[in-house]
Amino acid sequence: MIKRFLPICMIFFAPWAGRGLFAQEAAPGGSPEPGGPAVFSITPGRAVEMALEKNLGLQQASLNNEAKRRAAGTPWNVFIPTVELGGTLARLNKAPEATVIPLPPPAGPISMGGGSQWRLSASLSATLNFNIGTFIGMKQTVEDYQTGLITVEKARLQLERDVRKAYYNMLLAKEQIALLRESYANAEQRAAMAQANYRGGLIPEVSLLQAQVARENMKPQIDEAENGYRMAMASFAMFLGLPYDARFELIPLSGDVEFAVLEAADLISRAASNKPDIEELRRRLDTQRLAKKALFFNLYTPTLSLGFNMDPAFGGDPWKDNVFDGSLWSQQSGMFRISLVWRLNALIPFTPEHQNYKAMEDGVKALDLGLAQAVQAAEVEAYNIILQLEKTRTSAEAQRLTVELAERTLRLSEAAYRNGLKQFIEVQGDELALRQARLEALQQNYNYLKDLLDLEYAIGVPFGSLGGRNE
Repeated sequence: MIKRFLPICMIFFAPWAGRGLFAQEAAPGGSPEPGGPAVFSITPGRAVEMALEKNLGLQQASLNNEAKRRAAGTPWNVFIPTVELGGTLARLNKAPEATVIPLPPPAGPISMGGGSQWRLSASLSATLNFNIGTFIGMKQTVEDYQTGLITVEKARLQLERDVRKAYYNMLLAKEQIALLRESYANAEQRAAMAQANYRGGLIPEVSLLQAQVARENMKPQIDEAENGYRMAMASFAMFLGLPYDARFELIPLSGDVEFAVLEAADLISRAASNKPDIEELRRRLDTQRLAKKALFFNLYTPTLSLGFNMDPAFGGDPWKDNVFDGSLWSQQSGMFRISLVWRLNALIPFTPEHQNYKAMEDGVKALDLGLAQAVQAAEVEAYNIILQLEKTRTSAEAQRLTVELAERTLRLSEAAYRNGLKQFIEVQGDELALRQARLEALQQNYNYLKDLLDLEYAIGVPFGSLGGRNE
């Protein structure tokens, strides 16, 4: 039985390291052993807080969005020109030869050119490009950051939902272990009674063996349930930032669950618009549309380019002459330019530019279809959860009647036992049946709470908004 309720506890918890420090409280009904570790009392809300503080996956999602946050804070940096500064020291393989120009007397021939094999030059350039797509890209950067925020929030909500559901699963598992122990105690008493009856010659040996086998068969079940519960609690402790061997108690819910009145049509419409998964897809689609729009303008509209460059060269020998002498430096081809460039490749159907744009168009269409499918799936999911909640509510109400009948049966059995009409073992059986009925009612309550968590996540409202007990 216990296997039905422990898997979810084990799925969501991985060996996260770290140790949380928080106030120590004695668990209700218990106290720490002398010299042993303190016992912590943890409510569902406190468990969520601790998991949010220590969850590595959530921290990674937030860190991944940090770069997007910085980019969204400075979208104007695309207008910062690209500046490059350089210098060159070169040695010619062959020294330049001087050219002799003959002149008539009295000037006589003169020599021009020649000089040192060494050359020294510098360069400074700045370029800045403008395109309509640049402004679209700025908006895309901000939208991408907003999408990242939705992703982080979705991860946080999923974590909170999973922690609360695991909390309820472990509470129910603990109750089931208690029921198994009581069942074993009852079986042990039946075996002892069978032993006494066998010695008195009232029953055959096979009846004694049957009672003993029934008792022994329960031991592995109890051991397996307790071991699984300890493993789940150890994983849960590490998930909350506690050491694996921390001693803590999960506070059970007090009282009956308050069943909410659900308006199916309104909740289904809210699921199609407010579910975190839908909101994330919608944001991604908006970002992709902006990217497609920016690519369109980059490909199909001209780009204005501003440029400035300087390339002074030293006319003397850098090893002999003064490099700080401004008269020895001369400008070669420095200029300021304004250019208007329009790449026509995208207009040709089979060029890579055109194919890239078509691929992005297809990607946007695919995301649009995916969003429509996700909306339909969210509506169906919300509808199914509402039906399940209604079924659980009906089962819980029926189980309450079962509990009342079991309580009445136990009262009658106790009265019959006092009058000598029933044996004590029969009264114990009725008491065990009452506990089983109460456990089934508790299971219905926890199932309702878990389904309610799924519905609250599906329609994008805070947990606890639709009712139930989600402290």
